[in-house]
This record gives sequence, structure tokens and C-alpha cells, in this order.
Amino acid sequence: MGQSSSSCSCNNGHEIYRPVIIGKNSGDIDGDDDLTLSLPDECLGSVFGKLGCLDRNSCSLVCKRWKCVDSKSRNRLVLLARSELSPCLPSLLSRFNTVSVLSLKCSRKLFSIDDAALSRIPVFLPFLKKLKLKGCIHISDDGLHAFSLHHPPLLTKLSFASCGFGARGLNSLLSNCPSLQDLTLKRLRKLDATSSTPASSLWPGALNVDGGDVINDHHNNINAVVAGDAIKKEKDVHNYCYKRSLRLERLCLKDLHNARLFIPLILSASASIKTLIVCRSSGNWDRVLETSLHGKTTSISEIQMENVQMGDAGLLAISSSCPDLQLLYLSRTTDCTDDGLSAIANSCRKLRKLHIDAWSRFGSRTIGDGGVFSIANKCSQLQEVVLMGIPIAIPSLNALASNCPGLERMALCNTDSVQDSEMAFIAAKFLALKKLCIKNCPNVSKSGIEAVGRGCPNLVKLKVKRCKGVTPAMVSRLRFQRSSLVVSLDAGSMLFDSGGISLLSSAVNEEEQGTATAMTNTNSTRSAAAASTTTVAATHVICSSRGALLLRSKFESALQLGRRRRPTEDNAS
Repeated sequence: MGQSSSSCSCNNGHEIYRPVIIGKNSGDIDGDDDLTLSLPDECLGSVFGKLGCLDRNSCSLVCKRWKCVDSKSRNRLVLLARSELSPCLPSLLSRFNTVSVLSLKCSRKLFSIDDAALSRIPVFLPFLKKLKLKGCIHISDDGLHAFSLHHPPLLTKLSFASCGFGARGLNSLLSNCPSLQDLTLKRLRKLDATSSTPASSLWPGALNVDGGDVINDHHNNINAVVAGDAIKKEKDVHNYCYKRSLRLERLCLKDLHNARLFIPLILSASASIKTLIVCRSSGNWDRVLETSLHGKTTSISEIQMENVQMGDAGLLAISSSCPDLQLLYLSRTTDCTDDGLSAIANSCRKLRKLHIDAWSRFGSRTIGDGGVFSIANKCSQLQEVVLMGIPIAIPSLNALASNCPGLERMALCNTDSVQDSEMAFIAAKFLALKKLCIKNCPNVSKSGIEAVGRGCPNLVKLKVKRCKGVTPAMVSRLRFQRSSLVVSLDAGSMLFDSGGISLLSSAVNEEEQGTATAMTNTNSTRSAAAASTTTVAATHVICSSRGALLLRSKFESALQLGRRRRPTEDNAS
């Protein structure tokens, strides 16, 4: 810490470093020797913030001042929430009473902290803003209810994963946490099994029947029957919703079941929600979106739907209710087609990022080139496009290039339609493109890569994966065309030297020529590569293939083993 230098001595052939205290005498330790005494507590706390967890814990044991500064400067605390922690939790939290982010994690196979320990957290952490519970299966609805009764004023983010409570505890949190803005729910099996719904206290009586969803207001005696797209007494229903609405801005649902349970939650938060993320959650999400968003203009700017049952009806509900949509992520949605994507293009003109992983069930109709063409013609603010499994053609690429001048990132994956002609068109027309990814496109070959090297003047990174027609030799030629271009190829981790030979390839050749020669040539090759990087910018080829990394590790292990065996054989001879 700036208060001592170090010296070393040898013990059994190993160097041992010992601190030497600099003071008036060699044996005196004076308070003036601690240079941190001149630092304010805020500066010392910022220094502690740069340290890792183990180093910071060690610093808290140096002296009382450091312990106090460490306690007051901690903003984030991560604890193993086993049952043994329950009696120690009050004293621990009272020490770190300025923590704003608390994470409690436990294995589902072990006993976690109980309801009593959870209920005391707001008392000891008045500045708590974010709370994350993972694997705490012994926390029940009663614990969440007792926690929410403290009405934590600054709590804005909650994340629950693999916990043991249900809808009643969530309703207590939603009712008693006035500042809650971010809610994440993952793998809540008890919530899936229960018949009650989250936010039912805010929007009572959400019930699913064969004829439709019946929403009852006990105070105003409102009975609204949702059957298809017709909503009766819409004005009274909307007034009630906005009166009792939540302030959620982000809602994330992952690995959950019974989609209809979340209709009241989305409905009560529709006035303020900006981000909706749904992943691997079963149920008919077309009905959820139609019921929750029908006839409203929301401020949602980001929607991510991954591995869910949703079709054009859900996209129509999004298009009619989300005019400010900026990010649309559709991955393996079952029944989405070009018609739904065209509706998005007609209504969501502010779209900036589009990610589509097309997937059809039993060979049915899915999103294709027509939907991309509609998006390209209507959404001129696009900056990022990721298309997977979509047979895109040159007319769609031409529409993207001419109507979206700010397009900077593009990925084309899992399609046979991308060939050398499409690559040449991209190189000639996409002048603002900075990052390009081509993955699993078997018809891309040498001429397509060379065309990209000659075009796209602003391109800084090119990623090529699983393209059979592209070899490392072709990529190495880009060095002479674009010296600063970063290329990612699934053929090993390589840095080309001035001769265009990769270090990995040279290491393999050196192994065949002999271990002793390999050691000398490896050093010379590395020095030559280092010299070349000082004069001319090298083209970095970053490996993203596990097979190539495994192959490289095998070669390196063989080289090291050969170096160890060679002196032994020489001594034996």
C-alpha cells in the first residue's frame, strides 16, 4: 500500500519476499509510516472498489479504519444463502448497511435461509435498490409478504430464480413496493402450479374459460368479456387499469408455464412497461398479447420472444400497441409469418434492431424474404439486422442498402441463398457497415470474401463461421487488402505475421521437424510477428470453434511433452 518495500531471500531454492518497514529505526513502526492516513475515507473507499473480492476481504482485516471504510463503501453484496446464514444475517447486514445491491444464492439441494431472515433485510438495508434470490426454495409467500410490509422506498429491481414462493407473495411485493421498475421471474415452479395470478390484487378476477377471458371489477361491478378482438365496456376497464397500474418498466419471464397467469401483470403494467422479455414459457402468447395490449398505445420499446407459442396474431397486437418499438427479437416463434412482420413494418417505423431466427413447425409457413423486404422499405432507422434461416435475396438486400443508410451491423446465418453474388452486393452497397457475420452459409467462397475485402469501407470486423468454401489461406489474403480488419474464423486462433503464415500452422510444422528446432523457430517466429505488428497492423483471426481450440491444445501438449522427454533420452544415451 505504499508503506513498505520488499526484499527476498532463498529457502530451499524458492524465493521468499519479506516486507521491510521504512521508519525512523528499522524496528520502529510509526503511524506516520501508513501513507493511507493522509487519504480521505472516500478516496480509500474508491481504492478498495478497484480490488477483487478476496483482496478486499483481506484489506478489511488490516485495521479498524480500513474495516470501517470497507463497510461504508460497499455497494454490492453477494452471499451464499444457506440455512446457516440466517442467525448471522442481521449482524452482517448491519455492518454493510450502505449496500444497495444484495444477491442471495443457494443450491436447490440445500436448505436456504428462512422467511424470518428475509423479512429483516429492509430493516438493516435502508438503501436497498436491487434484490436477487436464486435457489432459495425455503422462502415462502409469508416471507415475501413480511418483506413487503416494510415498503422499501428505493427498491427498483427484483430478480427471482428457482425459488419456492407463488403468486400470493408476488402480489404483496407488487402492492407494497412503490418504486419497483424491473421484475425478473425464472423457473418458479410453485407459481406455475398455483391457480392464482400475479397482480390479481391490482386487477382482480382474471379467469380463463373456453369462451374467453372474463375480467371482473368488484368495486364498479364491471364484467368485460374478451372474445376474439371484441372488448365490452372498454372505457371503464381502461380507467380501472390506469388507476391501479404498476410502474414496471422491464418484465422478464423465463422458463415458466401457463402464460394466461401473466395477463393481469402485463395488463396492469402496460402503461409504463418499456421492455418485455419472454423465453421458453409455454402457453398461448397470442391471447396474452391480444388481451393485455388490445386498444392501447404503450411505450414499449423492446420485445424479445424466444421459444414461445406465438403467431401473426401476437405480432398484430404488438404492431397496433407499440408505435415506439425499437428492438424486436423473434427466435423460434412457432407461427409467425411474413404477414405479421409486414404489420410490424407498417406501424413500428422507429425500429432500430431486428433479430429473427426463423423456424417452422412441421414444415409450415414461416418468416421469409418478403417480411424482410417489408421491414427494409418501411423502417429507415435500422442499425442492426440479424437474420437466421431466412432465404434473403438481392432485392431485399438492395432495399436495406438504399432505405437504411445507418445500418452498421448485419448477420446472415443458416441459409443457402447467401452466395458470392450476395457478398459482392453487400461489399458494394453497404457503405456504413461496420460489423458483418456470415455463419453456416456453404455457398460463400473465395471470391465473396475477397469482394468484402475490397468493399465496405467502414468495415472493422468480419466473422465467418461454418462456411465450407472459406479457408484460412483465403482469410490471410485480407491482410494485404485491409490491414486493420479483425477477422473471426472457426479454424483456430491465429495472428498472421509479415509472411502470411499463422503461428499455429508454424508450430505444427516445427513439431514435425524436431523438438529442438521447434523451440528455436517458435521464438524467432514470435519475435518476427512482434516486429511486424510494430510496423504494420496485423490481421487478427480469432477462433470461435471448440474443435479448433481442442486441436491447438493437443499440439501444445504434444510439444511440451516432447520437450520434457528429449533431455531424458539424451541423458540415457
